[in-house]
Amino acid sequence: MSFSFIVREGFTGIGRARMPAAITVTISFFALVLLGLFSTVSLSFFDLIQELRSRVELEVFLADSLTEQQASDVTAKIRQMPGVREASYVSKNEAASIFARDFGEDVVKILGSNPLPRSIRLKFQPEYARPDSIEKVIPVVKAMAPELDIRYNQRYLDQIEQNGKLFTLLTGGLGLLIAVATVVLIGYTIRLALYARQEKIRTMRLVGATGWFIGAPYVIEGALQGLLSGLLAAGAVYLVFEQLLAYYEPTIYKILHPSAMVIYPALALLGLVLGVFGSLLSVNKYLRVVSKRL
Repeated sequence: MSFSFIVREGFTGIGRARMPAAITVTISFFALVLLGLFSTVSLSFFDLIQELRSRVELEVFLADSLTEQQASDVTAKIRQMPGVREASYVSKNEAASIFARDFGEDVVKILGSNPLPRSIRLKFQPEYARPDSIEKVIPVVKAMAPELDIRYNQRYLDQIEQNGKLFTLLTGGLGLLIAVATVVLIGYTIRLALYARQEKIRTMRLVGATGWFIGAPYVIEGALQGLLSGLLAAGAVYLVFEQLLAYYEPTIYKILHPSAMVIYPALALLGLVLGVFGSLLSVNKYLRVVSKRL
């Protein structure tokens, strides 16, 4: 008996148990569609979180006692710090221009002089724009020069982290629930197929067939069910995003499209993996029971 026989048995196994296989594929399809839609939104949300983190600024106000050369040296040192994406020096004149742009008033005309301090504006790599990372940066920057005043929107950054953690927990929990449900469904179908052919399996065991030879067709059967569910789910998600959403909500489509392009092949692969995993669990459990009875 060759490998081609095992593969052929795996394909024909679905035909022998059409109704359980159809039910499993259908339920797994809806589960994977839900997972695909939710995963697309989740990936887009994480991209948004990264974008918001990249916009976080830490502003270092310089004392008037610092010379221009000292300010330039501090700026150069900050640029070399790990995680710093950008460090731009803002002179007093530039600060006045920014004030006029933001508030529509000339601070020099109002007060007769320019009281705005010089500063250095820092932007971080997204993975470093976290409250704990920034808290480590602040004492290092303060040690570079005396009388530095450091400001950043801590509340805004804390809200980003809290929302990111909450969403990660929700998406991870839902994804795990759907994956477990798909594995159980496919495993249940394979177990039904095993029980339906238990006499044949017992005979094969008695004549010396290995566990791998007996179980391989059922693993292939489970893999086919999972792959079919994944392909159908990928097609359904494609229709939702590329046809419906692109036509009726093009703005949302542009946001979700990059994540959706990753989800399409991932759904097919995930269906295959879950199918193999579910069938392996059922086959191993059943063969252990059969071995004890012999």
